[in-house]
Amino acid sequence: MLRAPWRLVTPGRLLIVGLLLLVVVAALWVLPSNEYILLPDRAHPAAPLVHVQGGHNPKGSGGIYFVDVFERKASLLERLFPGIDNGATLYPASEIVPAGETSSQQTSVSEEEMHMSQQVAAVVALRSLGRKVITEETGASVVAVADGYPAAGQLLPDDVIVAVDGRPVNSPAGLETAMTGKVPGTLVTFTVVRAGERQTVKLRTVPASKGSHHGIVGIEVVPAEQFKLPLRVSIDAHGVGGPSAGLAFALEILEQLGHNVDHGRKIAATGEISPNGQVSAIGGIEQKTIGAREAGVDAFLVPVDNAADAEKYAHGLRIVPVKNFQQALHFLATLPKAG
Repeated sequence: MLRAPWRLVTPGRLLIVGLLLLVVVAALWVLPSNEYILLPDRAHPAAPLVHVQGGHNPKGSGGIYFVDVFERKASLLERLFPGIDNGATLYPASEIVPAGETSSQQTSVSEEEMHMSQQVAAVVALRSLGRKVITEETGASVVAVADGYPAAGQLLPDDVIVAVDGRPVNSPAGLETAMTGKVPGTLVTFTVVRAGERQTVKLRTVPASKGSHHGIVGIEVVPAEQFKLPLRVSIDAHGVGGPSAGLAFALEILEQLGHNVDHGRKIAATGEISPNGQVSAIGGIEQKTIGAREAGVDAFLVPVDNAADAEKYAHGLRIVPVKNFQQALHFLATLPKAG
């Protein structure tokens, strides 16, 4: 005797199938994939994080806001259905953690970038007021490491080279002099400062080009600088890493020194800032624009190179492209005071 097909689907079997589906979904949600995910975070007021000697937290309804991004390993479920999180973007691990680096090393780099951006923000803000800031070169700071060269995975961005084979190095020019005469195949000992600690890295040079007798390890460097400020500025970023909050912190320092740069309006800002005031492009602009929008700010200052992408996610938020700190101040000076 044959049973009707629908009688095979009993409540008990439905319950088992449902439980199995829940287990599968839970596993997909918990198990990490091989990709990273960036998620928006609502923009935060900068005032509680910044403390300036002799300054005061500004009062009123306005304020300077900084934006950041949640970054973590994507779950398998997020990998399969990236639209499950609003504003999420997936990236291959190689784009977040460069080849040869560990995630912990990348975290240290990010923290060092934030620390340096805070110092530079203070330098730029105080110089804009005509205050004297003393600069001292302290070494050669690594800004890029070429894939396939000896330095890959051994030297990291933001490492500061302070000696070569025991010979002190105070600048990129000093590094170039110290490497003069190092033919391909030479074992070179680099003394670097990484995350505040000294360590040595031994690398064997390779030819700069085919047939060259000049040995290199495959790095690009810029001057490492220390700054002596005329007053004390401290910034506690509460674990946020990376250099992109520099512009916002520089604006907030002026606010706390009594300069009403926001004119009572809520202003979000992002951009890596250099000691000469230039504002450079940053990553995660989609998520940062969403975070600024969700905070209900009146305008969002972004680097020129990020402006077109920011406009895609603005949805009515005013996007203001800036090339440098003075341009940001000029825009804010033209804002009518909030009624």
